[in-house]
Amino acid sequence: MGTINGQTAVITGAGSGIGQAVARRLAKHGCPVVLADWNEDGLNDTAASISGPTLVKKLDVRDRQGQMALAAEVKEWAPSPIGLVFNNAGVTVLQGVADASPEDDQWVWDVNFHGVTNGVTAFLPILLEQGSGVIANTSSVFGLVGFPHQSAYCASKFAVRGYTEALRQELKGTGVRAVVVHPGGVKTNIVANARFRSDFRGDHQDVDSAAREFATIARTTPDRAAKIIHEGIEKGRSRIRIGPDAVFLDLLVRIAPTKYFDIIERLEGVVRRGS
Repeated sequence: MGTINGQTAVITGAGSGIGQAVARRLAKHGCPVVLADWNEDGLNDTAASISGPTLVKKLDVRDRQGQMALAAEVKEWAPSPIGLVFNNAGVTVLQGVADASPEDDQWVWDVNFHGVTNGVTAFLPILLEQGSGVIANTSSVFGLVGFPHQSAYCASKFAVRGYTEALRQELKGTGVRAVVVHPGGVKTNIVANARFRSDFRGDHQDVDSAAREFATIARTTPDRAAKIIHEGIEKGRSRIRIGPDAVFLDLLVRIAPTKYFDIIERLEGVVRRGS
């Protein structure tokens, strides 16, 4: 299996949240890091916090040719073998299926799923050629359970899960590994940067209100998430669940595959009455 420490790491969504935290952590473990994101200000903040070798690229992960060009550039630039390709960029939209904006659903699908497949298509040949490396794709706790008014996000994250698990079987014997990452509530800007039409219970009138509530619910810090991801990859895990909520929901959906949301609602009611 080996270690990814000291090897080059490619990270999309590196301008904030989990991607930024993973980049900083791996740099401290001797990894040259390739930082890719659409957010140039965030990229610059991440790069400024890293003292080791960095390659910084503004990238729209939906752009397959852009990802191919990045892979070619990384192959020439990398001062060490590529140990990790972390396809992590993600977005969401809050809206019900009945009144959904198809354009917003397509945006979520293109970033969350095609952003992953584009990254794999671009970098997998390099990893296969060198006979080593890890592809880690970010799914979500919503790649384990369905949640109302998150249909596009759930669809994209279930797809990332299935795609990565299929890829894992194809990579047996190649020296390259595929890992799926399932974050629970992590304190990131994903809700603050979401597109918003309506939320499930009608508690929020805009994205700012939804983001404030998410900030109170999310328990795991990006640094903690980065530690779990790094240690999980080093231990050879194929599925990495981040946070107690991810672990709980993973178990719940196995026990009650069609009733898990009813149980979630009852538990939420107990919490609200006790608060």
